[in-house]
Amino acid sequence: MRVFLAGATGAVGRRLVPQLVAAGHDVTATTTSTAKVDLLRGLGATPVVVDGLDAVAVGEAVARAQPDAIVHQMTALSGGTDLRRFDRAFATTNELRTKGTENLLDAARAAGVERFVAQSYAGWPSAPTGGALVTEAEPLDPEPAPGQRETHAAIRFLERAVTEAPLTGVVLRYGSFYGPGATDPMIDLLRKRRVPMVGDGAGVWSWIHLDDAASATVAVLDRDARGIYNVVDDEPAPVAEWLPALAAAVGAKPPRRIPVWLARLAAGDVVVRMMTETRGVSNAKARAELDWVPRWRSWREGFRHGLTDAGADRASEAVAG
Repeated sequence: MRVFLAGATGAVGRRLVPQLVAAGHDVTATTTSTAKVDLLRGLGATPVVVDGLDAVAVGEAVARAQPDAIVHQMTALSGGTDLRRFDRAFATTNELRTKGTENLLDAARAAGVERFVAQSYAGWPSAPTGGALVTEAEPLDPEPAPGQRETHAAIRFLERAVTEAPLTGVVLRYGSFYGPGATDPMIDLLRKRRVPMVGDGAGVWSWIHLDDAASATVAVLDRDARGIYNVVDDEPAPVAEWLPALAAAVGAKPPRRIPVWLARLAAGDVVVRMMTETRGVSNAKARAELDWVPRWRSWREGFRHGLTDAGADRASEAVAG
């Protein structure tokens, strides 16, 4: 099918373009930078330079592409994120999740596009209380941390807008990304011993390799799916397990441990909640309905072999041999 991929040079977009092309899709891929046009062309897509917040430009780009499906991967995240000022760090991304989503949905309606897939996030947006693992049936947290309220509202807006739109709408709640480029800021901090274990490290995170996030997105387009899907690996794990493992995988010293009260003073409540209260996420629905299985089923193997392209290639060669 013809796919309009908005946000094609982001963390997921760069991995998604080649997979869409390999699956036989004709991809129109957007970027906000003329410097990245050749990159997209080299990946096999037709590049378009457009600002996702410019409604007229988005509408014209979609009309020219005449896509069968729109995939919304637009974010504005690069490098490290100031978690103490979470909403400020995510301000442009939040605008892309609200105004940008509206622009793409308006363009989809005007062009008669019937399928729409959008990126969301699995983990902290859900309530810290409840069952062992978060499922898609649970509502988002009604009381997010004060520093995350704007970002939480933008995620809620996107999910509601996409699933209630008069088309086949799918929201993919990706887990925490790792893979080539995605984990570099955290790795740099780990090597400087600036990512401590907070309290007992009981917060449970759900990870997803960038390539697996991309493959789940392709799987959605290949099936008559609609609604919300959690896209995470098979092994949610507490910070107390994955943080030392990530440090060891990159040759860093074990993380220091600091008490909750000190972390709250130094980094704020958002960091404390993410490190001590976040719940793990279930991928059972995506596996069952999308016939999707992550290549990196556990972050354990992923951290050891999937943080770089070279490591992933060596792991593939070992399996093939």
